[in-house]
Amino acid sequence: MRNILVTGCCGFIGYKVSELLLEHGESVIGVDNINDYYDPKLKEWRLEKLKDKGQKSKGGFNFHICDIGDFNSVKTICSNYKIDAVINLAARAGVRASVEDPWAYLDTNLKGTLNLLECSKTYEIKKFVLASTSSVYGDNTKMPFSVGDNTDHALAPYSATKKGAEVMCYSYHYLYGIDITVFRYFTVYGPAGRPDMSIFKFIKNIDLCKPIPIFGNGKQKRDFTYIDDIADGTIKGLKNVGYEIFNLGNDRPVELMYVINMIEKKLGKKAEIQWLPLHPADIAATWADINSSKERLGWSPKTSIEDGIEQTVNWYIQNRDFVRNLKDAQ
Repeated sequence: MRNILVTGCCGFIGYKVSELLLEHGESVIGVDNINDYYDPKLKEWRLEKLKDKGQKSKGGFNFHICDIGDFNSVKTICSNYKIDAVINLAARAGVRASVEDPWAYLDTNLKGTLNLLECSKTYEIKKFVLASTSSVYGDNTKMPFSVGDNTDHALAPYSATKKGAEVMCYSYHYLYGIDITVFRYFTVYGPAGRPDMSIFKFIKNIDLCKPIPIFGNGKQKRDFTYIDDIADGTIKGLKNVGYEIFNLGNDRPVELMYVINMIEKKLGKKAEIQWLPLHPADIAATWADINSSKERLGWSPKTSIEDGIEQTVNWYIQNRDFVRNLKDAQ
């Protein structure tokens, strides 16, 4: 049994990774600042699920309110446990929002990662996993995106801070020998997802007969990746790799309108679309080259977009009253 520090444990990916670790019998030290980027009630819902899971698991779940941008808070937690690995999933997410408030992204995504790396060095934590993003590929037109592609042209502060965190991780690997896995996630979706993400908005708004916002013409393609596959890949990243970057994607890009049509059929309602201009930080398509993830980690996605949408809509229907009462994300 290992003690694994999971930052952002009340977030979408952090919650699912923590849950899976507990099912595997690991001990999870979960930290989150439960900020109001979207309605905190959803984060609190996830936290209660983790506490319940922790009581029934072999390893147990210990939760601490902590902003990873505060070095002293991070240091206190790391000094109180013998931590075997850090999985850093705490982040300010959202491409468009980062254009409006870049400072918050700098504090969490870059400074927060630095604080965790410093504590990993000081307390001899040998393994570090960083959540990065497909957004670092910018407006690359070569498909699929490979980890060897140029990522020097970030289109928004969000992707710029994530790229900076990747590079900072390499420095600490080089200087102090910390074994580091970096994951570039591709458009994660699924039950209990982020309310600011497209699929969550589509399902809720279509059900409520409210307009859904579509930037551009709806023909943008995204490599939508189901949350269970992402959590599985993230945990597989705990193996020793030296320093390596991996893509985690579904390897099957689909158009936004295809996803919307599936949701319409599942809910039995027609979408009212609010067409908006394409945002300058948006890109036309994403597609992950996952060959190295298959070869080095033994990981591949198991959930098709069709099955994933069905499971996501089913979760929404089962939790309809709760979701309807969440404040709309910006």
